[in-house]
Amino acid sequence: MKKLFFIPLMFSLVLTVPQMSTTCTVHATEVTPRPLGNDLPVYSPPEEDQSVTTSIPGPTDELAEEITLNQALSLALMHNPELAASTWDVRTGEARIIQAGLFPNPEIDAEVENFGGSRKVENPDGTSDSLKRFDEYEATVLLSQLIEIGGKRSKRKQVATREHDLLGWDFETKRLDTITEVTNAFIDLLGLQERMVLTDNLVDLSQDVFNTVSERVKAGKVSPVEETRAQVALSTIQIEQERVKRELEAGRKRLAATWGNNTPAFLRVAGTLKAITALPPYESLISRISQNPDIARWDTELEQREAALRLEKAQRFPDLTIAGGVKYLDESNDQTYVMGMSLPLPIFNRNQGAIGEASNNLQKAQNERTAAEVNAIATLDELYQTLLSSYNEVTVLRDTILPGAESAFNASNEGYLEGKFSYLDVLDVQRSLFDAEDTYINSLLAYHKARTSIERLIGEDLSTIQTLQTPDKE
Repeated sequence: MKKLFFIPLMFSLVLTVPQMSTTCTVHATEVTPRPLGNDLPVYSPPEEDQSVTTSIPGPTDELAEEITLNQALSLALMHNPELAASTWDVRTGEARIIQAGLFPNPEIDAEVENFGGSRKVENPDGTSDSLKRFDEYEATVLLSQLIEIGGKRSKRKQVATREHDLLGWDFETKRLDTITEVTNAFIDLLGLQERMVLTDNLVDLSQDVFNTVSERVKAGKVSPVEETRAQVALSTIQIEQERVKRELEAGRKRLAATWGNNTPAFLRVAGTLKAITALPPYESLISRISQNPDIARWDTELEQREAALRLEKAQRFPDLTIAGGVKYLDESNDQTYVMGMSLPLPIFNRNQGAIGEASNNLQKAQNERTAAEVNAIATLDELYQTLLSSYNEVTVLRDTILPGAESAFNASNEGYLEGKFSYLDVLDVQRSLFDAEDTYINSLLAYHKARTSIERLIGEDLSTIQTLQTPDKE
């Protein structure tokens, strides 16, 4: 039996065939970060040549007892698990671009025929052999390559590139969402700290009033019923004090959770809710609505769906497969060359359904873009009205209502000591003061949260926009 010397030769030929490029440069469009928080560091995955960790590192610096909003934002942007996961999505999109630009692999096909038969062959010496041996076999080795027609590879790469850009917009959206989440949690914690101060002061005031009433009861100047009422009022505000303490602890944990820490080391946040500024004009905000990543992404979305439609149209053209190789004939100790070509006939399937689907998706994206713009503008208008309302409430409460409530409370206390007012009058004024203080805090919270939501909507800090002298929408 002849040695199959040509088979190692063919494998050597396959291994030395000039290789088509298996890499492609990623030309994805970098998504420009919105102005809001773009000066803060953000978590970035390690490079491919670095060891990949299973989780992002947690905060290693020992936090002070008091942290600022910028410190909280920096911690969250560097250590928020959901934001970190979004960065890996972007890295995944880069890998898809590389995969989309690769050429199809060549294929090798080997066949051996006419061996192991049952026919007997008579030898000159009178013996007989069976064709079960490799006596008259034929062996064929083919090398084939799929050739994509219609520019499918470049179009497939364009689709993957635009999908990568969309992942970049998703990351930018998540970054702004994280900033908004941290800011709102920080604002809530500031509000709880203000309420804690308020309830502490009210407990002190209620205790003083109770002591005064007790002394007057002992002196026989008022009925013991007033002492009971004073005790009830004191106990009520003490219950409120304990409730605020529990909410304060929950608020600390909620803020720390934004950077993946379940045991916060800080005790309080630095800042004040009382710092408010005049509002920018509505027109300056509406002109910046296009900075919203939920709107800005639709340019990329339309490009991606147009690229997807072009790819589906290119799929109408069948791909060509060419093959070539050698065939060895053992009987004649000869070898011949074999060539072939395969091309599907696009008679029934011309990718009609996929083209129609891609076309419909493109039309849908255009409508969705319009809807996103309309919804964003409507949301901005609503938030601006909320901001105006809360701004006006804060100024009226701060400048008029609170000073009047405090003056009335002080006057009622003095009048009670002089016997001019009953304890019910004092209690009523005290409740009015508490309600005014509580309403003031709620208005401040509404102001800052509406401001934060508008900044998320336009992707920019309102403090960088010129303000109005009078905060009224034109």
